[in-house]
Amino acid sequence: MNMLRHKARLALPALLLLGGCATSVAPVEVTRFHTPDPVPQSGGFLIEPMVAGGDQSMEFLTYAGAVSHELQRVGFTDEAGKQTFAASQYVVKIDVQRNVQSPMASRSPVSVGVGGSTGSYGSGLGLGIGIDLSGKPKDIVTTMLSVQIRKRADNSAVWEGRATTQAKDGSPAAQPGLAAAKLASALFSGYPGKSGETITVK
Repeated sequence: MNMLRHKARLALPALLLLGGCATSVAPVEVTRFHTPDPVPQSGGFLIEPMVAGGDQSMEFLTYAGAVSHELQRVGFTDEAGKQTFAASQYVVKIDVQRNVQSPMASRSPVSVGVGGSTGSYGSGLGLGIGIDLSGKPKDIVTTMLSVQIRKRADNSAVWEGRATTQAKDGSPAAQPGLAAAKLASALFSGYPGKSGETITVK
């Protein structure tokens, strides 16, 4: 794939993402790390999968487009399609992990609760039995976006972060387009962020 086509494929998902941000997405948990030296605020970059020869699917390109959009917003320059003989100053590594978990795995259709306190603090009084008639709950999709900014010259990492959110399977918030936009936006909110701190972005 030539770099011009690669850039076009990155730019299109990023543009499509901007129109879908009205749908509610759960809060995003963000953790970031960076070097004590001044963290770069500008420079050219190219995006690659975290693992060499890794994912090049449309879902990956959607996340790559969202990350590119946020990096350009904070001052970097996407060099996709621009470089001929020279390489970019930074390589941005991306990895996306999606995990689907059924709430039924840890949920019983019948719950028994004892009212009042127990043990040395008093005696238990009252017995309640609840039966869940709401039907099978939807699976929960957990999506984590991990990003590293590395110097191309020596492959040293100058900044890295991860952002995680959850949504019900099948909901708009679980779709790659909206999830990518939300995760990337949260990850680069207040860039570079406080190293080692975990925050929640709503």
